[in-house]
Amino acid sequence: MLLGLETTTRHASVAIAGDTGLLASARTGRHGRHGEFVAPAIDFCRREAGIDLDALTGVAVSLGPGLFTGMRVGIATAQALAHARGLPVVGLASLDLVAFAARHTRRSICAVIDARRGEVAWARYQPAPGGVQRRTELALGPPERLAGELEADREEVLCVGDGALAHREVLSATRAAIADEAAAYPSAESLLALARPRFARQETQRPEELAPIYLRRPDAKIGWQERGALHGGHGGAPAVQEGAP
Repeated sequence: MLLGLETTTRHASVAIAGDTGLLASARTGRHGRHGEFVAPAIDFCRREAGIDLDALTGVAVSLGPGLFTGMRVGIATAQALAHARGLPVVGLASLDLVAFAARHTRRSICAVIDARRGEVAWARYQPAPGGVQRRTELALGPPERLAGELEADREEVLCVGDGALAHREVLSATRAAIADEAAAYPSAESLLALARPRFARQETQRPEELAPIYLRRPDAKIGWQERGALHGGHGGAPAVQEGAP
């Protein structure tokens, strides 16, 4: 009995799956409301599935890249639940979840998440039996850089994700196909589908081992550094120490 938490983009989702498959799920399209959404969504899914949280045997969570606050909310919630009940956890990259939703294509897949500030995060995949196989490291940069990479490869590519939609004109100029909005966001359902085999093989983690996947420094840290410099200091920042989306 597994709980999945996906909070790395503006469309957060929660799901519970058992041996027979998906039992319950909840999703929000609201912007910046992850902290308000997750706890009620977990309770809703628990009630829809007809279980108590003590029946859970594992927690899966999306690690990013994505929204800084969303990643922290999802990981902190997964850690709290797993610690309280002594459960194993599995953390997966959000780009893997986006690519998994497009696994039935015959083209190669490029999962693209909008990283804001005129940049995208992406990774390349190949359809494989039962899912997809990642071919490249996670990357961050302007969409023009990704377009150049796709153009150089000259293979049939399906770009999927909200980053592909946001920069459709740039990417489609490479003759890449762009998936529609139905597959634009990572989901808790895809998370559980990918995490289940890892739980079965006991390829799990301890809650304290979960860490967000940052591809750049967070705006919070950058702001503190700039503020310190403006006031003649060295920009030493409190609190936030990790890198960003």
